[in-house]
Amino acid sequence: MENAGIGEIEIELLLEAIFRRYGYDFRSYARASIERRARQFLSPSGCTSVSEMIPKVLHDEQFFSRMARYFSVGVTELFRDPFCYRAVREKVVPLLRTWPHFKVWHAGCATGEEVYSLAIVLKEEGVYDRATIYATDFNDSSLEKAREGIYSIETLQQATSNYQEAGGKASFSEYYHARYSAAAMDGALKKRITFSNHNLASDTVFGEMHLVLCRNVLIYFNRDLQNRALGLFTESLVHGGFLCLGTKEDLQFTDVSGCYEPVDAKARIYKKKALP
Repeated sequence: MENAGIGEIEIELLLEAIFRRYGYDFRSYARASIERRARQFLSPSGCTSVSEMIPKVLHDEQFFSRMARYFSVGVTELFRDPFCYRAVREKVVPLLRTWPHFKVWHAGCATGEEVYSLAIVLKEEGVYDRATIYATDFNDSSLEKAREGIYSIETLQQATSNYQEAGGKASFSEYYHARYSAAAMDGALKKRITFSNHNLASDTVFGEMHLVLCRNVLIYFNRDLQNRALGLFTESLVHGGFLCLGTKEDLQFTDVSGCYEPVDAKARIYKKKALP
């Protein structure tokens, strides 16, 4: 019978290998959850033990990409951090309104709740029909759930207070259709959204964006990967465009810190400076 201590060592070595090879930091994730996900991947990986996966992770990028889909943690909710959406509504939308058409990149969108939250804000502010929203993630199963836009009825009912705190102008129930224990987001909210696979560790930029949101994703990256992702966002944004990060993330001490000026410090919203 396998010693429990050996299993723990295998997981630690696997996570360390991933971090040092690719920059993804899963080491601080809930260990029981990560161990369960790693063991779920054993069968499709063709390996018989966690330690057998380590050399494959180090030498085969495609193998790592498959594994990472099992590891991705889509911690998200509708109108998460409501004050951020209020800040977008009050400080970003007025400038988006000055463009006849604008593009949004929501990177690391997970299962889509925050993308629909943004769509509601844009709709209530009368600018949704001017928007093109690209919502990306590297986890295909999360993207499929985002495309469906079907969540538990409890999830949507609990989001009502967040919506109100975010400055909601209607009844939140107008934005979904409930049936039994599930609820589907209103199809009109999907009209301007394109969901697609994109990996911040290896893929390239989206051009001419006016707003980039990447919230609570960079905290799982090491410094090199953070700088790579922030470089993509900066290259993607038009001058005067906006970057919105998670509440535990900021631009201080990053390669792009000099490219932005703060718009809302608490909400971690920044504006890309125009060229001198």
